Amino acid sequence: MKIAVDAMGGDFAPEAIVEGVVMAAAELSEQVSIVLIGKQSVIQELLQKHDVSAVANIELVNADDIIEMSEHPTKALSQKPNSSIGVGFKLLKDGQVNAFCSAGNTGAMHVGALFSIKAIEGIIRPCIAGFVPQITGGHAVMLDIGANADCKPEMLAQFGEVGSIYAQYTFGIERPRVALMNIGSEEQKGSLVAQAAHQLLKESRRINFIGNMEGGDFFAGKADVIVTEGFTGNTMFKLGESFYSTAKQRGISDEFLDKTNYESVGGSPILGVNGNVIIAHGVSSPLAIKNMISLAIRQVESDAYTKIAQALS
Repeated sequence: MKIAVDAMGGDFAPEAIVEGVVMAAAELSEQVSIVLIGKQSVIQELLQKHDVSAVANIELVNADDIIEMSEHPTKALSQKPNSSIGVGFKLLKDGQVNAFCSAGNTGAMHVGALFSIKAIEGIIRPCIAGFVPQITGGHAVMLDIGANADCKPEMLAQFGEVGSIYAQYTFGIERPRVALMNIGSEEQKGSLVAQAAHQLLKESRRINFIGNMEGGDFFAGKADVIVTEGFTGNTMFKLGESFYSTAKQRGISDEFLDKTNYESVGGSPILGVNGNVIIAHGVSSPLAIKNMISLAIRQVESDAYTKIAQALS
């Protein structure tokens, strides 16, 4: 198994990325290697600071260009084919790596996935999934958390199906409970889109739909899959992540609140594309990068994107 990582993407790249990769590499089995993509001379210099045995299962692939955080995704990808993100997607498309991870430009990662490995046939819009810790243990998969700010009811219904398959194969949940985020538990509550989506989810025989859930149940363990459009999803997800930093500022240490720290999972997959693509926070620390690689390995092992494609065929 080969996990490709963009060494040049992120606010603290390449130092934080390389350090996180070395942390992950030290714990990997012999069957897994990490492919670091970026300016080879810069990466080699950083790797030389670490023990040789720790970097034995790290390969380097050169990429001279970098897509900056502020660049327009589509324009940057077309003008910089030899960027670390461009090269990463070429390796993924050609089957030379099993997953591609980056803390770089989120838009470029999303567009790159659509242009290279493309959306699974039948997917209306790929989405980004987030992992919400639950007080009962484990995580709920929430989608979308930012790729699609506006959604039609059919898209939300499909998110429920895609999220259910992902939770089943990646987390081993037999019949994932799917809930629609709304402003009330009653069926007729919410916007016209939410009401229509509720009916589609309710009628679907492919999922275990349990109805609406409210914001107060975000961490309560009531659902395994939380369905919402990208605007609400992104807002709620970032609010959830802020609990850890707020608690830390106030000198509060709590085992559950520690799980709301973005570093604990380290990344968010793009679901609905023909491959494994993981996006990390721009501010990713070495620990976040290490955990993102763990998530990528688990996702490759689960083969979730193939299961999603089979369900939609």
